[in-house]
Amino acid sequence: MSGAFRLFRLGGIDVYLHFTWFLIAALEFTRFAQRYHAPVWGLFEYLTLFGIVLLHEFGHAFACRSVGGRADRIVLWPLGGVAFVQPPPRPGPYLWSIAAGPLVNVILFPLLTLAVFAAGGVHLRLTNPDAANFIISIWSINTGLLIFNLLPIYPLDGGQLVRGLLWLKVGPVRSLKIASVIGFIGAIAFAGFAVLQRSIWLGVIAFFIFGQAQAGWRAAQSLALREEMPKPSELAASPPPIPEERS
Repeated sequence: MSGAFRLFRLGGIDVYLHFTWFLIAALEFTRFAQRYHAPVWGLFEYLTLFGIVLLHEFGHAFACRSVGGRADRIVLWPLGGVAFVQPPPRPGPYLWSIAAGPLVNVILFPLLTLAVFAAGGVHLRLTNPDAANFIISIWSINTGLLIFNLLPIYPLDGGQLVRGLLWLKVGPVRSLKIASVIGFIGAIAFAGFAVLQRSIWLGVIAFFIFGQAQAGWRAAQSLALREEMPKPSELAASPPPIPEERS
């Protein structure tokens, strides 16, 4: 939350924007604008990108709250968004809270696909090429976000879904440890791909995945320690110590 300021509140959920978003937006605007004759369309595309990200994060938050969990903050930052969700500690609510984010992109997919076909049907590329490019770019962005988020790499949504499914079989601790190991492997793969492609962004994503996988591993260790601690009911049921007799 450091460096983030509050934008608005919707449905009891505060939306924050990190100040680094503006720095990256200034850099990315030029790249987005190159696809259009009128550069303002590049701004529209970049803002729409984060509009889709925000809908995705609201999907997580509202799903979490629908199963009795806590979700009161969303933060937008250069890599996308983060919904701070705390579903009940059971695999069912956890899976629904995670799956609802990509489900938003799944719902948007046919709507945007219909828009692409409609643009082709009215020959929009001839009458307004910028508008046609905008529609196609938004379709590509939504599809790319859906595919990327479903990669089975923790902490991406796909990796967290894998963790939720494992939770059903091996419990919360082992499932989180396995997901974290997959995250470490994914981070290494992203780092290697970043070197091959000479991509700074892929390197940043690799660093982010590695850091979150490390945090997941530490959280799993903490959960294991808590499970090993005796419960209050067990302490209350244990017999009191017998005093030693002294002669």
